[in-house]
Amino acid sequence: MKTPVAPRVAHVAVATAICITVAACQASSDGDDIRVVPTFRSDPGWPNVPAQWRLGEVSSIAIDAQDNAWFLHRPYSLPDNEADLSAPPVVGFDASGNFVDAWGGPGAGYEWPEREHGMQVDHEGYFWITGNNCPATTERGLGPVSDDQVLKFTADGGFVLQIGRTNSSRGNADSANLNEPADAVVHPPTNEVFIADGYGNHRVAVFDADTGAFKRLWGAFGNVPEDADNCPRVFTDSVPDGPGPPQFSIVHAIRVSNDELVYVADREHRRVQVFTLAGDYIDQIIYRDAPFARNLALSADDEQRFLYVGGGAGIMVFNRESLELLTTIETTVGTGHLIQTDSLGNIYIAATGAGYERLIFTGLTTSAAN
Repeated sequence: MKTPVAPRVAHVAVATAICITVAACQASSDGDDIRVVPTFRSDPGWPNVPAQWRLGEVSSIAIDAQDNAWFLHRPYSLPDNEADLSAPPVVGFDASGNFVDAWGGPGAGYEWPEREHGMQVDHEGYFWITGNNCPATTERGLGPVSDDQVLKFTADGGFVLQIGRTNSSRGNADSANLNEPADAVVHPPTNEVFIADGYGNHRVAVFDADTGAFKRLWGAFGNVPEDADNCPRVFTDSVPDGPGPPQFSIVHAIRVSNDELVYVADREHRRVQVFTLAGDYIDQIIYRDAPFARNLALSADDEQRFLYVGGGAGIMVFNRESLELLTTIETTVGTGHLIQTDSLGNIYIAATGAGYERLIFTGLTTSAAN
């Protein structure tokens, strides 16, 4: 096991306890006396869902190069009296909230996930979709199926690639299948898809984004991941002192920064771990006092100065260089399920049963540190 960087972990935990109650904390990595935080306002009424359709639980919102927002929702979650009004699982809206297109669901040549979970649009405009159904699920209408695959589609729903097969996982060492993956993101310079794998497995798995060829995998702290497929799932109410367990729990979200750092949300262990592209452990943020690491997003500036993490009562904003907490953004939907940013810096929150929300970026606020 690689040794965690304990001083920063301890420092971040203290900073979290202090900064959660104030508007902002000093971004001390710059060595100056200026605090800089992004500010947002809610955008109520967005988007304009076509009147003939209903959306079930919105589990993810993906943003394309034109800043269109694509919703991934769960049709099965609609009440019986609205089931016939369900929109297709993928529904797109432009920046003004107008309907763009809709597609998705079972089709020839691929296995659509039983329980829709995550969706991302890559640099070439391809859509990556994950599912996290557990065979022991008790949710209405879902079958005894394990979503052990990731799907790739064109922007109009044309099938391109499937990595893994349903009901096929052989555990964390399996290089051909996933096991209830939560999220997937493509790193353009290497053309690799990094998968938060996820609910059944407890690892990061990396594949070639064109061919689906397996590249590498790793667990918490860069350890070899161990099998612990909890179905039904095990959720935690608290996190022990110290750096946390040597294995991931639910690997819920993943992002790769422009400077080639991999950020992994280990939701049930309430920590975000940082790695190199190769899977070497660098550091972590851990927050024990409230739900944390529900999701991840990076700010839209080239330096990606801010790391957004669902935690506490909303979206927590960290200085990405120092990993210090700067502020918490209030939302109407809580911490959210999965989040994303567009090119203007707006934040999109998919919050499943709590709904969804767009936060409009209104600029940076600076003030002198006390």
